[in-house]
Amino acid sequence: MSRKRLALTLTATLMGGAAFAEVPQVAVDIAPVHSLVARVMDGVGTPDLIVQQGASPHEYSLRPSEAKALQDADLVFWIGADLTPWLTETIETLASDAAVTALLEADGTIELEFRESALFEAHDHGEHGAHGDEDHAEHGDDHKDHEDHAEKAHDDHDHDHDHEEAGHDDHGHEEAGHDEHGHEDHEDEHAGHEGHGHGAHDPHAWLSPQNAMTWLNVIAGQLSAADPDNAGAYFANAAAGRAEIETLIGEVKATLDPVRAGQFIVFHDAYQYFEEDFDFPASGAISIGDASDPSPARIAEIQARIAEQGIDCVLAEPQFNPGLVATVLDGTEAKTGILDPLGSSLEPGSALYPQLIRNLSAALAGCL
Repeated sequence: MSRKRLALTLTATLMGGAAFAEVPQVAVDIAPVHSLVARVMDGVGTPDLIVQQGASPHEYSLRPSEAKALQDADLVFWIGADLTPWLTETIETLASDAAVTALLEADGTIELEFRESALFEAHDHGEHGAHGDEDHAEHGDDHKDHEDHAEKAHDDHDHDHDHEEAGHDDHGHEEAGHDEHGHEDHEDEHAGHEGHGHGAHDPHAWLSPQNAMTWLNVIAGQLSAADPDNAGAYFANAAAGRAEIETLIGEVKATLDPVRAGQFIVFHDAYQYFEEDFDFPASGAISIGDASDPSPARIAEIQARIAEQGIDCVLAEPQFNPGLVATVLDGTEAKTGILDPLGSSLEPGSALYPQLIRNLSAALAGCL
């Protein structure tokens, strides 16, 4: 038993067996997932965000305050190692007592294969996959509720690491520089996550609202397992969140319908879940899904596609170097715009996720 939970048990015993409820401390990797967790915890508690706004999760160095949030966590929600391989060992070390949920591995999650090519055809989207139910490959199907996740809290992370000796203090005000890609350069012992690879599946699965609805129930189940006194609130919030996303899907379709004939190129291949959910395919990506620097040959492929097919729009991202987009656009008549897959300009919290998806559709429609 973890020291945190042992302390709670002893306190409850000293109180004569009276019910003792404490809201779990929760750490979340990126802002869109943090938003979903915050929606489920609405009125009960507030999760901590690990990868701060404006930074790329593909390469990131933890601040001491973020490391401490992991160290203190009872539950951790993250996309998984396919998005942030550098975070795997950190979670195992600092959050060894926590129940850890990798959402890409959750039952019902739609998964798409990682794409390597620079150019996409109209329906060149990797094979769907779903954990526990192949019918989830059709994203129009109803996703079943996951109340059974209340029985699946991952309390099996019994590592021998003593995270209380990690030596991190809690200073949330550290200054951070930015490199040429816009990544935050935090100077602590977690620096140096260059040379990351990627997994078999595209990790940007939060850009599927269908996945977001599934994950709301997964999150509610895990929270309820850790905090049964508030289970009713968690599942009620998850149901309300799913209803809000259903409405959002209708809004996005109405925004995109008038511009479906347009063709666009994205900065990095982060959007195929959005493309699949809304049947709105990109024509290519300057960089692959892990946002590594493209080769000159890949840039030449993209430039040729723009010239040959009269691409309407090339979309940059706030987290990365705009110079690459300028290079690709040179000599073309394509317009440019900004897509932000993380909602870096938005206030973290429960409202971020729907606004993020809404902003993607508005940016696409405005550029096309």
